[in-house]
Amino acid sequence: MQKKIPMRQCLGCREMKPKKELIRVVKSPEGEISLDFKGKANGRGAYVCPNAGCLKKAVKAKALERAFSCQIPQEVYEALDAQMERGE
Repeated sequence: MQKKIPMRQCLGCREMKPKKELIRVVKSPEGEISLDFKGKANGRGAYVCPNAGCLKKAVKAKALERAFSCQIPQEVYEALDAQMERGE
């Protein structure tokens, strides 16, 4: 019997993809928002495809603000964009 592959929806393109193919954006219990490339960080997670285009779509649609139920400052989006380009 095959193991079930966990699927998650990208906030940018809204496509369902395997969890391992996506990058997790996490809001820690302290309220800090960052990218989690390993998928193990503590906190509430939302998923984005590993390309800057999907992150831009998610920002434009305010999908991260809805997912985390809070206002997200522009500096955080800029930091996420830079972090994604580096691929940490």
